Amino acid sequence: MTVDNLSYEVFPTRKEMGRKAAADVAATIKNLLETKPTIGMIFAAAPSQNEFLEALIADKTIEWNRINAFHMDEYIGLDKNAPQGFGNFLRDRIFGLVPFKSVSYIPNGKTDTDKAIADYTDKIKATGIDITCMGIGENAHIAFNDPHVAKFDDSEMMKVVDLDDKCRNQQVHDGCFKSIDDVPTQAFTLTIPVLMSAPNVFCIVPAKTKAQAVYNTINGEISEKYPSTVMRTRPGCRMYLDADSASQL
Repeated sequence: MTVDNLSYEVFPTRKEMGRKAAADVAATIKNLLETKPTIGMIFAAAPSQNEFLEALIADKTIEWNRINAFHMDEYIGLDKNAPQGFGNFLRDRIFGLVPFKSVSYIPNGKTDTDKAIADYTDKIKATGIDITCMGIGENAHIAFNDPHVAKFDDSEMMKVVDLDDKCRNQQVHDGCFKSIDDVPTQAFTLTIPVLMSAPNVFCIVPAKTKAQAVYNTINGEISEKYPSTVMRTRPGCRMYLDADSASQL
């Protein structure tokens, strides 16, 4: 099914959803590497991505050594070894399991934020982004571009943002933190123009908790009130849903 420029598919289970998303991403990787020596990919860190990541790394025909990997957001102020750190999440599920050409991590400990932003954006500029693999939040955020800070025409590539309470509560619902008091209040995020700069955007969104956000993504007004609606304005965006996340459609 298609709405504006966004195509989407609904699958009976999370596993089937993850397998199909992984198959499509793998095919896109292989197609790109037929004409490019290397590519750049952005990955999201969230339990919603588990089935997709598991299926993707199971594909032994992908030339990982020709892919430069990035992640899209990171808490500020967590211990650098905290399991909730998004870089640590991705290290355990993909970054540390396949031989990427390079992996770039956003720091999650106490750091010079201006330097961290400059260093990370320089790496993205040097590599370019060909594929973005992401989810959407309960408030329709993409990365940590919550509605109150989302800008479709953001002039920055990466910035520090204050997280809204709905976004922070989602981390509790996902089982990442015991209570909202444990969730950091600030984070680094790549901005919407960077995420959407990839000609291939794959958005994987399972679970009942995302049903309202999925409904708003497809049926809501295209605006920063629902950041994920930006996908409807860009060719090459695909969204993968399970029966739960599609339950309000």
